[in-house]
Amino acid sequence: MSDHPIFRTALPLPDRREGKVRDLYRVPGATGKPDRVLVIASDRISAFDVVMPTPIPGKGKLLTALSLGWFRFLRKLALLPDHLVSTDPRDVPGLSDDDRALIAGRMMLCRRAKVVPIECVARGYLAGSGWAEYQASGTVCGIALPKGLRQCEKLPQPIFTPATKEEQGHDENISFDRAAALVGGGLMERLRALTVEIYAAAAEHAWSQGVILADTKFEFGFAQNADGTPSEELLLVDEVLTPDSSRYWPREHYQPGRDQPSYDKQYLRNYLLELVAAKRWDKTPPGPEIPADVVQNTIARYEEARKKLAVG
Repeated sequence: MSDHPIFRTALPLPDRREGKVRDLYRVPGATGKPDRVLVIASDRISAFDVVMPTPIPGKGKLLTALSLGWFRFLRKLALLPDHLVSTDPRDVPGLSDDDRALIAGRMMLCRRAKVVPIECVARGYLAGSGWAEYQASGTVCGIALPKGLRQCEKLPQPIFTPATKEEQGHDENISFDRAAALVGGGLMERLRALTVEIYAAAAEHAWSQGVILADTKFEFGFAQNADGTPSEELLLVDEVLTPDSSRYWPREHYQPGRDQPSYDKQYLRNYLLELVAAKRWDKTPPGPEIPADVVQNTIARYEEARKKLAVG
């Protein structure tokens, strides 16, 4: 999957937006048809909500392949539709042959949606920010958990822990009640049920492949009509179950009570935490340049995740 890194794209399409990893463009629809959105997975990588200046060659293609595999997997469950329309660059009008070659393997042409501004997180294990909160208060996003749980221990049952979706800066873990106040209780009940059900199915598959899916986050949105107004059709949007949005551990090395080896960007986070401890970085932009060996070891973990999960 490694190739010439793509840090940023500049396609001749309207309304370009840039996220931490993805570049998005509006693809005008035919008369009477809704517009589409073109999602390009770059080779940028972020950690602690800061985009690093060093790209990870091939990462965008790996993320796209994993998302596509998981979309195929989830479509068989028929829980709800997703936003994916095509992965063929020839389906994007207005591009040159060079443009199409650039985005091949890292693009998704998608239905436009009004995104629900809540990150829908499912946690099956006590790790990350959940572990930090549990140590302080015995809760995760306000959910009381049994006493005496160890770091990375499997929870009695998966829990739903929403977060605010921030365009800039850090997403913030919030309670279910606060999320319901923001977007509506009925919608949050529905999103909680979907999040936990999708997580459970994906975690079962991952386990069968020798991988633990410790936690993951999903995004949902309402499909837009031709006039740009949101419909009542709820879609699964954005990436899904990639190492950028999920915490994956090798099952064979799992041992609660400590941090786990991982197939996600925790390796990069650990390197950056060493810089923080040495007072060489303070978790604010700009991020530090990433050494070549850290780049290579990071992409190797993504590649192993794809191979093990056998969905992409």
